[in-house]
Amino acid sequence: MSDDRRIFLKQIAALAACTACCGTEAARASGAVENPDADQLGVLVDTTQCVGCRRCEQACNEINDDLPRRASEAFQDESVFNRRRRMNAESYTVVNRYPNPQDASKPVFAKFQCMHCLRPGCVSACIVGALSQQADGAVTYDSWKCIGCRYCMIACPFQVPAYEYRNSFTPKVRKCIFCFEKRLAQGGVPACVEACPMQVMTFGKRNELIHLAHESFEKHPEIYVPHLYGEDEVGGTSWMYMSSVPFDKIDFPALGYHPVPGYTEPVQHMIFKWFLPPLGLYAILGGVMKYMDSRLARKPPDPEKGGADEHS
Repeated sequence: MSDDRRIFLKQIAALAACTACCGTEAARASGAVENPDADQLGVLVDTTQCVGCRRCEQACNEINDDLPRRASEAFQDESVFNRRRRMNAESYTVVNRYPNPQDASKPVFAKFQCMHCLRPGCVSACIVGALSQQADGAVTYDSWKCIGCRYCMIACPFQVPAYEYRNSFTPKVRKCIFCFEKRLAQGGVPACVEACPMQVMTFGKRNELIHLAHESFEKHPEIYVPHLYGEDEVGGTSWMYMSSVPFDKIDFPALGYHPVPGYTEPVQHMIFKWFLPPLGLYAILGGVMKYMDSRLARKPPDPEKGGADEHS
């Protein structure tokens, strides 16, 4: 094997080792809060009080400068309820309408946005730390760190993160960040909570909201299903919901109680901790080099080429 080929393969191996080292540090320096505080902030959503006014959508659009501005009239359009919507790069929160099996004249409305999990899968999956969890529970995003891998979109059990596919040059991941910079970090209330005229949402300490919800279940068993969605799902979420109908009827996914990172992090840490990727690559490259050397050693010399070389 020529010296140039050996040098080239060694350079590839060195680059792979550096990449693996970076991956190791990313796996160790997760942006998630190791021990979420029981007093961290949250929102309790009572869907029985929602009338589908979409004021929360409008407030979200107004406070987030990175969203395309819409006229207030756009949020009065009730035709959007004719189809099921989900969050996208231009809407961080949406309200959907569902039939009420108990009373057809009173449909059920439900607001969707990032759930801000206590153990966020998106944060765990992000290899560069573009997504991080703040001490108060907000899961925020730093576009300067993002490399567009979109692992967060795969890891999120609620399918929240959206990608700017129409932005060819500087696409970003988009999601609700709990109004962290403009509200929570300043001691304020999220814009959607403040804008709701029906007081559907209650903002406060998560443990107090859980107590409040269970009190409501006990006082009004004829109104609510005895299930606080988000209290335990995927390890718990900052946004929690009360409903008069089963949650599978209003598009809330049936999820287990085990946090998403609990499934992925042991595998990631095992791989990077023991330096397996570069070792595996070294083994493969070493095998290729040995194979090429053995083939060159067995290859019979070309008489014509050899004669030409001798004469030259």
